[in-house]
Amino acid sequence: MNRTVYMDHAAATPVSPEVAEVMEPFLSERFWNPSAVYDLGYTAREAVERARGQVAGLINATPEEIVFTSSGAEANNLAVKGIAFAHPKKGRRIIVSAIEHHSVLNSARFFERLDYEVTFLPVDGHGVLDPARLEQAIDGETVLVSVMLANSEIGTIEPVGELARIAHDHGAFFHTDAVAAVGTIPVDVKDLGVDLLSLSGPGLGGPKGTGALYFKRGTRLMPLIHGGIQEGGRRAGTENVPGIVGLGKAAELRRAVLHERAVELAALRDRLVDGLMARVPRLRYTGHPKQRLPGHASFCVEGIEGEALVFLLSAKGIYANTGSACASKALKVSPVLVAIGLPDVIAQGSVVFTLDHTNTADQVDYVIEEFPGAVERLRAMSPVWNREQDGKGDEADNQDQVRNEALGRTCEAV
Repeated sequence: MNRTVYMDHAAATPVSPEVAEVMEPFLSERFWNPSAVYDLGYTAREAVERARGQVAGLINATPEEIVFTSSGAEANNLAVKGIAFAHPKKGRRIIVSAIEHHSVLNSARFFERLDYEVTFLPVDGHGVLDPARLEQAIDGETVLVSVMLANSEIGTIEPVGELARIAHDHGAFFHTDAVAAVGTIPVDVKDLGVDLLSLSGPGLGGPKGTGALYFKRGTRLMPLIHGGIQEGGRRAGTENVPGIVGLGKAAELRRAVLHERAVELAALRDRLVDGLMARVPRLRYTGHPKQRLPGHASFCVEGIEGEALVFLLSAKGIYANTGSACASKALKVSPVLVAIGLPDVIAQGSVVFTLDHTNTADQVDYVIEEFPGAVERLRAMSPVWNREQDGKGDEADNQDQVRNEALGRTCEAV
């Protein structure tokens, strides 16, 4: 029987026993509505506000600057749409990077239908957005710039602090999607200088269906969900009290171990990267080699389909992900990999490993042991790979013939 090695923590993380424990009472005996005016409702409200303080503490914000949402995607929508709708006179231009999450990209495209100008800034081969590009693109009509703090597909960390400064120099708001970063690396909203920041519960060991948006004190937001006065009037609807309590506890737990865990994950990642790169030919390490998330290792394997590799690895109990297909499972090349300049035939071979504290060196070694065989098996069945190898053989023969002919001519001349 194969062991189970789960290395897809960017997609889902386990909820710790401590998080589940604090959530459970609010699913049963403490089921009260936090908007109720009697004492039981006040108890539920206290739990929500305690969690708000825990989340704020993780990113060095104040509790009043946190709005709870159902996900990181909703937080991204609230940031982009909430700012643009709340400041119609500021300007009708939005700037985002080309490798943003779909919730940011599609929110920006939504405003194109409302006659806004949307600029998608390109990144370099490592996925880094050069601040000079933003400096050239931004103008006084720009209402918002949105650039993610770290990319969940290639692991690259962006120079958000410098980008935010440029945005502010031109009077624009700055938002960063930090879903992949918060709880993995230290994140300080004051050091970054951002106006808005999105995070997700599952991204830091909290329950699914939870997220939050940081908005700097004094920032005006238009709510997307209208109704009651929950979340200070910025998001109507009865709060998900168990989820919020779990998110708060997860934030508290991550804050306590953030630095030491980052060091441990970076060591495991490097062990995985070094092992695979040494054993698999024509394997490309994607993203920035140094400026990246500590537990993130992403590759493109030439000559195969990433989805096929993921399925084959799962048969060995190894669970990773691929950037070659979007969430709908429709086969298409990852726009992130296209944005960093990879040709389609190589981008289709994407495989992404995202590690957490539950992973061990033994598990990494197991992946290193099984991965090359899975690649060889798929390449043996790949007409693209075999055609390329045959072509290389013919090319080598031709080069030998040319070399011999040249050598013969040289001998004749002598």
